[in-house]
Amino acid sequence: MTHVLGRIFVAKNADQSSMKRAYVFLIFHIILFVLLLSTFANAWITPHHFSELNLLSLGFPYLLLLHLIFTLIWILKRKKIAIVFVCSTFIFYNPVRRWVNFTPQQISQSNQNDIKVLTYNVKYGSAGWPTVKKYITDQNADIILVQEKDTARELRKDLVKYPSVILKTKHKILRQKDLFDDHSKGNSFYADVEINGKIVRVINVYLEPFRLNKNMLGIEDKNCKKEEKNKIAALFSRLLPTFKTHEDQVRKIRKAVDRSPYPVILAGDFNSVPNSWEYYNLGKNLDDAFVESGNGSSTSFHDYKFPLRIDYIFTSRGIKALSYKVDYSVKLSDHYPVIAEFLLN
Repeated sequence: MTHVLGRIFVAKNADQSSMKRAYVFLIFHIILFVLLLSTFANAWITPHHFSELNLLSLGFPYLLLLHLIFTLIWILKRKKIAIVFVCSTFIFYNPVRRWVNFTPQQISQSNQNDIKVLTYNVKYGSAGWPTVKKYITDQNADIILVQEKDTARELRKDLVKYPSVILKTKHKILRQKDLFDDHSKGNSFYADVEINGKIVRVINVYLEPFRLNKNMLGIEDKNCKKEEKNKIAALFSRLLPTFKTHEDQVRKIRKAVDRSPYPVILAGDFNSVPNSWEYYNLGKNLDDAFVESGNGSSTSFHDYKFPLRIDYIFTSRGIKALSYKVDYSVKLSDHYPVIAEFLLN
């Protein structure tokens, strides 16, 4: 009898221990899910009010991956809560498509009024200008947007605006205007371009860079001899102030978008990932060409060991994306070129 009671007691304690572990695991999963949901708040909460919130956009792919792993564990354990987490995953359908897209919109192509747009951060032509120039020329694009145009030899102490952003086009430029008049390292301008009898406002974007070195991320950086002792503190000291600078720059760019009497093509290096405050607010009332017609991964920055999409092409609703490509075959910079074709309605 005593032996039987002992077994029951042990089983009961085991059950209680198992329930406690499940409870702790559930709490942790709920916190993880709340963090994922918080990325939606980036659409409204500005970096000046709560810049730390914007950090969640950087971790979105990894937070989602953890959520999926935890959900799979619930499924394997045959817990009813798995149904809740599986269904809730669909909330992130659109945010995921900004990183990876397997359902591009199919649009019938037309040779009339098609235009090709190329945006490329060339990293000061570090791979050699003749090679970079040949690649860009070979694309035969209607609109070419370049960021970080200056070479190391061209950088001067008295150069206020660097890196420079340029626009090349086969078509007539009617007017253009700089959008930043401060001493930041970002730069942006717009040009009203007449294309096949239609006028389009093209905005080249280069938001303030973070000026990070790989040592801050635990990656060996041969170009930086400085070893960061407190990597997290160093990382935050670069990220948070830059988010606030981005806010000021985005507001200036949005004025050029909102006040445009013409359809808009907004493209360039945003130095921001999808689901960030910058993404939501620069893309407001515009279409993301990758979401509309892209396929596969949208990663455009390859210098680090984790996926980053920071180069974009957005358009007004009247400009339909026909195709979108990140050219992974070209490594003339730390960015990949982004190429898209559009139909001007």
